[in-house]
Amino acid sequence: MRTDRSGSGRHATAPDGARIGFEARGTGEPLVLLAGQANSRRWWDPVRADFASSYTTITFDYLGTGSSDGPKGAEWSTRRFARDVIAVLDELGVTRAHVYGTSMGGRVAQWLALDHPHRVGALVLGCTSGGGDGTVPTDPDVIRALNTDTGTRREALTDLMVGPHRRWSHTGPLNLLGDASMSDHARRAHRRASAAHDAWAALPTIGRPTLVLHGTADRLTPPGNGVRLAERIPGAQLRLFGGARHAYFLERRQEASAAVLAFLASHTMTPA
Repeated sequence: MRTDRSGSGRHATAPDGARIGFEARGTGEPLVLLAGQANSRRWWDPVRADFASSYTTITFDYLGTGSSDGPKGAEWSTRRFARDVIAVLDELGVTRAHVYGTSMGGRVAQWLALDHPHRVGALVLGCTSGGGDGTVPTDPDVIRALNTDTGTRREALTDLMVGPHRRWSHTGPLNLLGDASMSDHARRAHRRASAAHDAWAALPTIGRPTLVLHGTADRLTPPGNGVRLAERIPGAQLRLFGGARHAYFLERRQEASAAVLAFLASHTMTPA
């Protein structure tokens, strides 16, 4: 698959008529990159180049973020967001794509593999959980810190994402703290969608090659969640990054991107 490397944004239309903003960059087999809760496609800006040289990377804006429509209609869910991804793939004429989802994006990726298995090549789940009975809960102190005023919450979230060394060495914006253009209504809808995710009972039916990645110092989504996911999904591989926080893909960028690229290369897609 070949796509204009300019990365100019486009829109797909979801079944309910909502406009979903997306962007495709790179050359090669398609690779969907799914961001975390309350974030737009910009979540992937710091590491996207690692994949765009070998894959056609497809990023999109969840409802309420970026150039996608804001709140309308029914309550949002991770399962609904997965259907929005399918609308984007349809708009691009992509029959099957690899999927790499992080945080809430990993929950969306689970539903893609469960509800639309014929559209998924290899599956990579990062810093995420299966929900329901399989969830290792977040420390209540972390939750309290994230429910404070905006300034304190931003500082707490930054600390959960990356450690001090990464903050000192990173000169650009940290596009992991939520889309500033979101309404409060949209932000709450994202929080509910992510918290209500529950694919636990269905995970053993995932039949796609799966790699699970997690940082061992992740306090936002404790690493036990990654361990349980890998145990729950048949044949899944697990890779832990010692000392890395929630954004392991930034803190341990070289190792994490290399692990994903090696995994995807070992699961080249055959025509659908």
